[in-house]
Amino acid sequence: MNNTSKILLSFIAGAAIGGAIGILLAPDKGSETRRKIAEKGSDIGDSITSFGESVKEKFNDVVEGVKNSFSGSRSSMS
Repeated sequence: MNNTSKILLSFIAGAAIGGAIGILLAPDKGSETRRKIAEKGSDIGDSITSFGESVKEKFNDVVEGVKNSFSGSRSSMS
């Protein structure tokens, strides 16, 4: 995992923890607090999915680059 990915993941985790603490300390009714927690959980899940897709795309780009590099090396050796 590169440095940018670590920073992004740390930011998402920090935001999730901060949001959860803020919701739990808010003076709302229990049902309202549960609704807010469910919404935040959904948002975090979406963020993690998006992050995973981004990492997957970057990985596929790297794999394609390596394949092209080996393919070019093979053709120049022939």
